[in-house]
Amino acid sequence: MKYTRSLILTFLLINVFSYSIAVDYDTIRISDFNIQANSRVNATMAMRKAILKAQKVNNPIIIFEKGRYDFWPQYSEERDYYESNTTDINPKRLAILIEDFDNLTIDGGGADFVFHDRIQPVTLDHSSNIKIRNFTIDWDIPLTAQAEVMEIEDNFILLKINKLESPYIIENDRLIFVGEGWKSGIWGIMEIERESRLIAPYTGDSGCCGRGWDKAVAEEVEPGLVKINKPFGLQRPEKGNFLILRHKKRDHAGMFFFHSKNIEVANVNIYHTAGLGILSQFSENISMDNVKMIPNPDKNRYLSGHDDGFHFSNCKGQINITNCEFAALMDDPVNIHGTSVRIIEKLTPNKLLCRFVHHQTIGLDWARQDETIGFIQSNTMETIAIGQVVGFKPISKEDFEITFDDEIPRGIKSGDALENLTWTPDAYIADNKFMSNRARGILVSTPGKVVIEGNYFESSGSAILIAGDANNWYETGAVKDILIRNNVFADPCLTSMYQFSEGIISIFPEIPNPELAKNKYHKNIRIEDNEFHPFDFPVLYARSVDGLVFKGNTLIRSNRFKPYHRRKYSFSFEYCENVQISNNTFSEDILGRNVSVTGMKKSNYKISKDQKLKIEHSK
Repeated sequence: MKYTRSLILTFLLINVFSYSIAVDYDTIRISDFNIQANSRVNATMAMRKAILKAQKVNNPIIIFEKGRYDFWPQYSEERDYYESNTTDINPKRLAILIEDFDNLTIDGGGADFVFHDRIQPVTLDHSSNIKIRNFTIDWDIPLTAQAEVMEIEDNFILLKINKLESPYIIENDRLIFVGEGWKSGIWGIMEIERESRLIAPYTGDSGCCGRGWDKAVAEEVEPGLVKINKPFGLQRPEKGNFLILRHKKRDHAGMFFFHSKNIEVANVNIYHTAGLGILSQFSENISMDNVKMIPNPDKNRYLSGHDDGFHFSNCKGQINITNCEFAALMDDPVNIHGTSVRIIEKLTPNKLLCRFVHHQTIGLDWARQDETIGFIQSNTMETIAIGQVVGFKPISKEDFEITFDDEIPRGIKSGDALENLTWTPDAYIADNKFMSNRARGILVSTPGKVVIEGNYFESSGSAILIAGDANNWYETGAVKDILIRNNVFADPCLTSMYQFSEGIISIFPEIPNPELAKNKYHKNIRIEDNEFHPFDFPVLYARSVDGLVFKGNTLIRSNRFKPYHRRKYSFSFEYCENVQISNNTFSEDILGRNVSVTGMKKSNYKISKDQKLKIEHSK
């Protein structure tokens, strides 16, 4: 298997990233612009000058010497960007802006890039053939805080906070964090175990401190020691554990790739961001190799990124994610999806008024001439027709008009949705470590070819979620070809409950009326030769799939955690067709060893008798 995987990756790298063949560089040193490592001088202007010089040579490489470089908002570029899954706060402040480049390499040489205030470290805008490598990204004052639980009683909790790293004030009896030009109150809390560094089991989005946290009275006992007065019931953190105190909105990505292509990011550690880690939007052919989004090990941090790790919104071409690691993120490590939009009104026989429904997707330049659009009926999520764009006109940040080369298909009405089918990538995700992060591990919704292999998962919720909807998040992309093989799903998977976490692997498109659909939403999903260590019942949940194979897997019961999940079946299938379960190995003490089947006939599935699975039907 490893040999096969190696051949696949070699082929992809040769054919997609052939531009990376060794060539002679025109070297530009950041030290030539009156900036030295470890000086603590603002490097933002020096970087702007280096980029200007790079525009004048054929094959530029900007090189840093090893050491610390500080980037402040002063002298940064400013642009209005509507970034997917990001709060609409503009303009964005850009420390390193690479715009209209056809070829550029930035080599940090092992340097530490330290950022200040609200700022976006790296932005690519309409650029191609870009290599970014060999540096770290961090903040001295992060945009999330952590606190050690020193004492917990029925009516209070005592927290130890590094006041130099996370300055705070007590304002109107509330704990408020302050930074370089901002202040913000706590809106979310996660608990991480001191020794294991796992998200504390059974907490998740249900919270670790119970209700009423926002009304708790805070008082400073001494500098760095804060007492939170609140009645604590059964939901309480453990003494010695760390709380991640979430404050501030997600408003800048760590890196933002916008209408760019042929991008390589390698040997980069991203210890913190002000929002999503690396957001790729309307971009193509992106490679991430040995990129780590983890807590900074030199600062005794239990927190890492503010939100998602790698987020791909409306991309195309080939996405490669290899040898990467994710830990202590406050949202999903990898999310690949498109964006659907709601139809508001039919203006003419071939023109529609549409709306971005989710508040973190407004303002997207969603379509261009000649791109292919799918027409989706919202109640069944079926794509009943496709059309070609001839015009796209924004009306506001929320609304736009879109014109097609032919009439709007019959059966499409207000409340239905559109999906841009031109921007749908293939993905190869291999040899990564998905450690304990808030929510899930990999979210993938794309009709392209997807291979997920050789990865290690300790996801707090589902390890893999295959979703899709046009009614809630409006993140769409019905899959057609996914292979999940040779992965290890360790026992921390699904230790907490999050949205859509119905199994270690959860296939959960949001379809209001799946029983009315003529065709299934997802197709051709193969789960083969993996190793699962479930402590609880649910291993695989699937809804509206045509062609689902679960074979050659090994399931070994873990007794490390106590079962808690409301779903009491190893396998749950709803409104699926062509389901196969065969040649799997189960330890004798696997919980359930059973199958729940809903809205399906016996002809819709084939489960080998030697699997010794009990099958239960419901309408």
